[in-house]
Amino acid sequence: MTTDDHADSGTDGPTADRGDADEPTDEVSPEEADDLIDEIERRRSLSSVATVVVATIGITFSVFQLILAARSTSFSVPLVTLDGWRPAITSWDVTLQLLQANAVHVSFALVLTFLLFPGSMGDGVVARNLGRIVPAASRTLGEGHPITRLLGRARAVVRWLFVDPDRERVTPFDLLCLGASILPPIFFLTEFDEIQNLRVFGLTAGRPVTEVYSFLEPVLGSVPFVSEYSYAMVLGVVGILLVLEATRRTLGLPLTVIVASFIVYARWGYLIDGGAPVVGVLAIPELTWPQIVQNLWYNVENGVFGIPVTVSVQFIYIFILFGAFLEMSGAGQWFIDLAYAATGKRRGGPAKASILSSGFMGTISGSSIANTVTTGAFTIPLMKRSGYSPEFAGGVESSASSGGQILPPVMGAAAFLMVQYTGTPFREIIVLATIPALVFFFGVWVMVHLKAIEEGIGGATPDTVAMGTHLRGGWFYLVPIVLLLYYLIVARLTVARSAWFTLVALVALIALVSAYSEETRVRLVAILVAVVGVELASYVAAGVSVAGLVTGAGGAGMPVGTAIDVVGSRLGWYAMLAGVVTLLSRPDVDPPLLELDPTVQTTVDAVGDRIDRLTASTETRFSGRGGAGARVASGAEQILGDVRANQPFRFGTFVFKSMDEGARTAVPVVIAVAAAGVIPGVISVTGLGPNLTSLLLTLSGGSIVIMLLVTAVACIVLGMGMPTTVTYIILVSMLASPLVEFGIPLLAAHLFILYFGVIADITPPVAVAAYAASGVAKSDPFETGVKAFSLSLNKAMVPFAFVFVPGIVLLREKANAAELDPGEQYRVIGFGDLAELSYSVPEVILPVLGVFLGVVALGAAVIGTLYARVDRPGRAAFALSSILLVAPQLISSSVFDLVALAGVTVSVDAILLDLTLRGVGLVVFAAVAAKNRREATDLHDVPAPAAG
Repeated sequence: MTTDDHADSGTDGPTADRGDADEPTDEVSPEEADDLIDEIERRRSLSSVATVVVATIGITFSVFQLILAARSTSFSVPLVTLDGWRPAITSWDVTLQLLQANAVHVSFALVLTFLLFPGSMGDGVVARNLGRIVPAASRTLGEGHPITRLLGRARAVVRWLFVDPDRERVTPFDLLCLGASILPPIFFLTEFDEIQNLRVFGLTAGRPVTEVYSFLEPVLGSVPFVSEYSYAMVLGVVGILLVLEATRRTLGLPLTVIVASFIVYARWGYLIDGGAPVVGVLAIPELTWPQIVQNLWYNVENGVFGIPVTVSVQFIYIFILFGAFLEMSGAGQWFIDLAYAATGKRRGGPAKASILSSGFMGTISGSSIANTVTTGAFTIPLMKRSGYSPEFAGGVESSASSGGQILPPVMGAAAFLMVQYTGTPFREIIVLATIPALVFFFGVWVMVHLKAIEEGIGGATPDTVAMGTHLRGGWFYLVPIVLLLYYLIVARLTVARSAWFTLVALVALIALVSAYSEETRVRLVAILVAVVGVELASYVAAGVSVAGLVTGAGGAGMPVGTAIDVVGSRLGWYAMLAGVVTLLSRPDVDPPLLELDPTVQTTVDAVGDRIDRLTASTETRFSGRGGAGARVASGAEQILGDVRANQPFRFGTFVFKSMDEGARTAVPVVIAVAAAGVIPGVISVTGLGPNLTSLLLTLSGGSIVIMLLVTAVACIVLGMGMPTTVTYIILVSMLASPLVEFGIPLLAAHLFILYFGVIADITPPVAVAAYAASGVAKSDPFETGVKAFSLSLNKAMVPFAFVFVPGIVLLREKANAAELDPGEQYRVIGFGDLAELSYSVPEVILPVLGVFLGVVALGAAVIGTLYARVDRPGRAAFALSSILLVAPQLISSSVFDLVALAGVTVSVDAILLDLTLRGVGLVVFAAVAAKNRREATDLHDVPAPAAG
């Protein structure tokens, strides 16, 4: 899609929106941004006891995941006991099977879902139709008729049971679902031996409900259904229904219907006639409900607790938690300010800062909506003030924010699924995803720069902070990112261990910065040296830590070198301890470098207000009891104090708030992977996979272009309104194999699906990220979606480029590829491959340069400006040169497919043809650009388009 230059000129002009931009309504506070996210995601805004309950469950969820990240599924829980009068530390050894860990993981998410997301707000189709019954009875029978009154009471009861119109009340139905969500992990944890037997003998061999819960025998013992099915079967059915209900609440009805349809297909797909044309390949063997439930609920290979949930347990949650800690530490705002320091004074600076800050935030948040609203609350008003229209400003922010899911090193949750599905180390995923991500952000940068040229938009205000000054004030925010890359790429640790070590380092860093000031820096260093020195001495003398020495666990000492290695590996914990001890010794310290996220301070203020009320109540209660009462009131005030200025309390709030926010962010992701896992589970249990591959290969007619276009359209359509993770899981299970059969590298096929899944977030009519941006920009939602899609067109072209030329994503065919399976024929290239110029120049360097130049041509075609306005023939020429520079084989393969229909076979050197077409594209681009420059010279207006 392109943007008409005449149409844009009236809306994006430098003065078109400046009058509105100065209005206070353009500013979006953090509270308004949070409310907007809650409204889009339909989350509850709970208060009082419910907030404490949700926070407690969320923190417990995070603690459970942190234990798994630190110790895996076998760990020891330390218990303090007394040996006479001497304290002793014993341990409770816990070993969880993968199925048990996955079940607990999903159960936490289910419980939080039923607390955070209402089942009905009364605005759905069913609720509206039921709501018409009482008014209809009133009109027909009269308001005082007994039937009308009875129906009115029934409506009130139903609304009390199920409806939460204001998103602020937990209903009885929510509590029922919550209680049911706790039963599966209890069964998995306490009756795992029975589950193992059921895997062999089937669910029908399990104990009935009345045997598991004997107190139900008098009530349900004579009910046929209860005695016919085992408790494991009932629990599996209830669990799957709970996942479907949680999916409906968090992700919407479409995905629920899709998942439910696959379950129905697993049961009755055998009715399809295997001899029927086309659809006959969808025929499957007959399966019973116990077989289906067993494969979908009691299986770690497929189903609810399958590979997607396993990836969530091992990788996704810990990275979400890392992002939450980084955001709560204030890194989000610091990255935004860093982007403005880098670009604020450049032409179109606010829009370029939006691109950079959204990319930085992509290392924190994998959610397009959260990234759009959080960053856009600051960047969109500044873009509007500088002269961009509200629609264009919202389009820039949502387009760049959606790119956070494809930007290394963290990327989105789907990247971790790619690790598991392809068996590729995450460090290699980072390497192959880097160039396409850079191309995308460069392409958006070019477009906003060209728009600034077209509309005469300058930079931001001259008081933008200098880059050096900004870096000196917050350099420590970059340390966790650097550490993460070091652990993943240099140290080559696993994804989970890398995230765990980085998270420990981040908390330790914030503890040190919280305790640092001019008055405390000597004390801080002294405490850190003392802690490390005492621990080192303890290991040298007794071979254990100080804690072990105190409890009598000492023994033979260690060599100094070994002790240094042990202490060095725990330096993060010692730094954390030193920071906390310093804070406790100087609780009123004012850290000059640290500015935590406003959410942390809001929580601290809320607790402070509650303590003030409690103190006032205590004083009132004891004021009339003489001296003793006064002492009690005074003691309460001294103990509680003013926590608003208490740095140890603020640091503790930061830790717990981060864990709470991490759990809240992870809930939709966990539910998404649990629900989406049903689909590959059904494909596996029914044996549909090979048949589906054959069907798609047949329908494509052997054309790789048709197959790629079908995949792209399927990703966009299915991904509308759904998380990218869900789209990726569903389509990888159905379309990855056919793509690989065409000779496309496995990693390139997965990355292709991921890219188009991301594009769905900004594709009208259901462009969720763009609509979130329109809420901040106060712009037309559909037009904002159109702008966002136009700005992201390069994101749709680049996947075709690296599918046809794998060297763009640094993949090279192995020497023995002919002897390997299709999915194993390519590898990530190394420095030796780049040094081999006969390979790297034609297959890596020139294609990559062509892609970067091609997105410049695409920007000129979409915006309609390079040095000056471009007429329609010029825009068409730029568009053609863009395709030739980025993905020339898209044209050549289409031509060969058409020629093949005539029975003619064409054989050419693929690399030579690719370079020739790119050369043609370069000539076309150079000719049109030169013509445009001459026109700009004639108009005496020659801005430099490349400086940025």
